[in-house]
Amino acid sequence: MNWSDLSNCDLIAAAEANFDVRITTDPGLRYQQNPNNRKLAILVLTSTAWPKLLPHANQIVKIVSTVTAGQFLEFQP
Repeated sequence: MNWSDLSNCDLIAAAEANFDVRITTDPGLRYQQNPNNRKLAILVLTSTAWPKLLPHANQIVKIVSTVTAGQFLEFQP
């Protein structure tokens, strides 16, 4: 989508126009962005290691399917 050059603020705005949930591994996003009044939910995965996340895939999918706009959640495997 050619979003690699966008700052976090611009990235959130672009994501809101196209998606319901942003999944990231950036733990600092909580302090950089205020999720309140957003059309987008944010899910932070506290690990980038696929072997740690894979056993929790169903749980992550459930979280993504139930979050609502403005929520900021962290998932720690």
